[in-house]
Amino acid sequence: MRHRARKRRFDRAQGHRKAMLRNLARSLLLHEGIRTTQAKSKELRSHVDRLITLGKKGDLHSRRQAISRLPDQEVIDKLFGDLSERFKDRDGGFTRMYNLGPRPGDAAPIVRIELV
Repeated sequence: MRHRARKRRFDRAQGHRKAMLRNLARSLLLHEGIRTTQAKSKELRSHVDRLITLGKKGDLHSRRQAISRLPDQEVIDKLFGDLSERFKDRDGGFTRMYNLGPRPGDAAPIVRIELV
């Protein structure tokens, strides 16, 4: 039973799920927009919003927390540089999703998630 379960499992093991979300977050922050399924993008939204909030704080502790969640120096530099300046006046809601329709193979809903 899934009573009070908060996260989506995606029918994957914990390590695979964490790696998938890290890869999606890395791609989204680098390219500022990706195509993925609706369920993955809804789960990814909270991860990216937390990372951008850490980037807005900008102190050493926030940088270390971000590195522990996303160990890629190129993304961390962009997060604490360009993106923190862009979102400094915004309180939340750093991502936007557009519905693109069903995927041809299995009719899974596909969306484009991008940074505002």
